[in-house]
Amino acid sequence: MIQKIATDVSNKLNLTPSKDFDGMVGLEAHLTNLNSLLCLESDEVKMIGIWGPAGIGKSTIARALYNQLSSIFQLKCFMGNLKGSLKSIVGVDNYDSKKSLQQLLLSKILNQGDMKTNHLGSIRDRLHDQTVLIILDDVDHRDQLEVLAKELSWFGSGSRIIITTEDKKILKEHGINDIYHVDFPSEEEALEILCLSAFKQSSVPDGFEELANKVAELCGNLPLGLCVVGSSLRGESKDEWEIQLSRIDGSLDGKVEDILKVGYDRLTKKNQSLFLHIACFFNYKKVDYVTTMLADSNLDVRNGLKTLADKSLVHKSTYGHIVMHHLLQQLGRQIVHEQSDEPGKRQFLTEAEEICDVLTTETGTGSVIGISFDTSNIGEVSISKGAFEGMRNLQFLRIFRRLFGGEGTLQIPDDMDYLPLLRLLHWELYPRNSLPKRFQPTRLVELRMPFSNLEKLWGGTQSLPNLKIIDLNRSRKLKEIPNLSKSTKLEELTLEVCESLVELPSSIKNLQKLKILNVRYCSMLKVIPSNINLASLERLNMGGCSRLRTFPDISSNIETLNLRDTDIEDVPPSVGCWSRLNHLNICSRSLKRLTHVPLFITSLFLNDSDIETIPDCVIRLTRLGWLSVKSCRKLESIPGLPPSLHLLQANDCVSLERVRFSFHNPPNILSFSNCMKLDKESRRGIIQQSVCRYKCLPGKKIPAAFTHKATGRSITIPLAPGTLSASSRFKACLLIFPVNDYGYKGVSCSIRSKGGVKVQSCKLPYHDLSFRSEHLFIVHGDLFRQRNNCYEVDVTMSEITFEFNHKYIGDKIIECGVQIMTEEAEGSSIRELDNYETESSSSEVDSYEIESIS
Repeated sequence: MIQKIATDVSNKLNLTPSKDFDGMVGLEAHLTNLNSLLCLESDEVKMIGIWGPAGIGKSTIARALYNQLSSIFQLKCFMGNLKGSLKSIVGVDNYDSKKSLQQLLLSKILNQGDMKTNHLGSIRDRLHDQTVLIILDDVDHRDQLEVLAKELSWFGSGSRIIITTEDKKILKEHGINDIYHVDFPSEEEALEILCLSAFKQSSVPDGFEELANKVAELCGNLPLGLCVVGSSLRGESKDEWEIQLSRIDGSLDGKVEDILKVGYDRLTKKNQSLFLHIACFFNYKKVDYVTTMLADSNLDVRNGLKTLADKSLVHKSTYGHIVMHHLLQQLGRQIVHEQSDEPGKRQFLTEAEEICDVLTTETGTGSVIGISFDTSNIGEVSISKGAFEGMRNLQFLRIFRRLFGGEGTLQIPDDMDYLPLLRLLHWELYPRNSLPKRFQPTRLVELRMPFSNLEKLWGGTQSLPNLKIIDLNRSRKLKEIPNLSKSTKLEELTLEVCESLVELPSSIKNLQKLKILNVRYCSMLKVIPSNINLASLERLNMGGCSRLRTFPDISSNIETLNLRDTDIEDVPPSVGCWSRLNHLNICSRSLKRLTHVPLFITSLFLNDSDIETIPDCVIRLTRLGWLSVKSCRKLESIPGLPPSLHLLQANDCVSLERVRFSFHNPPNILSFSNCMKLDKESRRGIIQQSVCRYKCLPGKKIPAAFTHKATGRSITIPLAPGTLSASSRFKACLLIFPVNDYGYKGVSCSIRSKGGVKVQSCKLPYHDLSFRSEHLFIVHGDLFRQRNNCYEVDVTMSEITFEFNHKYIGDKIIECGVQIMTEEAEGSSIRELDNYETESSSSEVDSYEIESIS
């Protein structure tokens, strides 16, 4: 008894804060988030989960949290390394093993060695009226939770039970909904973790910047990998770092591999197979894509992906892509590599040197189902006539050049006449003018052969019931497209820059699932089928088809239509019925007039056309948000604009004199660069029109509304008390001297208070700064960083300095003017901007899409 009292007193005296985790990068933010989740002020019993992949730092965070909270719980216990603790009883009622695990927890939490229990209700009986802190670390089976923390009622009020695991499903099945996901550190944090491990300092020493960044990238920002690799490089020279880089890139550190492989080993055989498919072939691909590609396998892809995600082996990106961590991908490829000493007997081939050997020696076997071959650095390689003869089960063939301008050349003999029954054929720079004679494309799901020498694909009509994608872009010798009448599942047909293609076959009328048709810059294309209506067609890109004179009448369901640089002179009346068309690009010198436009379009591009005025059919549009008439050299007047307009680009309209408009809400952008003939009334209207982002027009003088002006690119403004608030905004006007084309480089704005203390530093909205005379560039901005409630601002400053700059033309800023906006103006502008963003967010995204295909 004396010994127990002495131990208890000693423990109470030994309550100095732990320094074990001082300096751990990002720890403070993790602990803040977890304390918020724990709601320590509440008397209810709470169970929370800490979930993330192996090596991310879950256990370290849990230990730091335990140290932080220990002093406020009389009874506490950290049950570490539970992984595999009930391995022997999975599926079996091993009573003694479960009882032993309960005895271990009770011995730890009650500080009594060799505790004996008689039944599996002992934890409930001993702790139901005690406030406890229990951390169950590295749980990998639901039975562990059933044994150690089955019900909240097992513990007294105010108790907190914290579980760390790689498997989210375990937490969900146990009814735990408060789950903290430990995400990967940022690039900056990852670099700091590496530096602390390798250099014992938080920043990179001079001369190691590039090497350190490469190592961090190879470790994929995984804290465990960063620490292990950093420690192994501690004290080494730059030369040694260079040597070790190639080793790190090629294989995993043993310690890292052992930790990561545990999750793989616990998967079912089918889910292990799915893991390897992703690691070797389908990383960063969309879920639907992978599901389609593996449709004829015995893998349950959707449920399997859910299992892999629950176990933190993959995650799904915002845009629906499957993402596997770089180190896990390396692990998967290493597992495949260990399947056989002979590459031709492995499931997947991904190493260029090994693939070259297999294809030149004909040593591939039926074991190979996928080849991913980067030819960037292979030199000149000629594969054997029978290279693919032995690989009868090959389903996925991807031959590509990752490095633009790589020197690899892959030659195939004229008498090579066999390819297996592939589901994926992706062969960039295919050297022959036709496919092997014995190749049967009947199982193809995707055919991608960009930059090929193909003149045609195959003869006759092939039955292609699974084919969804054909991409032959930049196959400049392609003369004809085969009959596609039996490719009824085709969704995407890309023939961009197929310069020898003259016509599209009439068989495309059968492609009722076709969503995307891209024949951009098929400069010889003259003939397209007409009087058909493709039910699913969403995007049609015929930009650069300079011989095309007929408006395409192949679908009334199109949403995005690009007819830039064609020979089309007008838009026919029938488009008025195209209710789904949102984006129309018809930028062309051939366009002389515009008498009809679809009623509901949201963006219209008429750049380089010969129109002389904005026609009534455009002014009457009720949903138009973006109008571009850049370089319309004959455009003389804009008599009106749709009130819904948010963005007008009228740069380089050298004949433009008159502009009149009236908007429902202030537009985002008004741009009239190099419109030198604008009359005074038009200039006045543009300057007075309120905008949310910026406006630009020719001018030689800062407008009078800008009460503070200065020569050059900086200005200091005295402030009266009460002038500013945390949400204050400003307007700035720059008078810029004529400049050459410097592209879309932003003007920067640095805002400082008296004494040089930085208030705000930002890039003003990008604009094409190519001016033939003096121009006014007027922009709106926030005075302080917005809108972070945790960020305190000083609104009592007595003066404020604005300094404007540009990477190339800072000295061309002749004069600047600034107006600090009043409270009323601030509120109005913010409301205007919010209204704009609410109404036009989807329009802007879609408009970007049409601009990107222009």
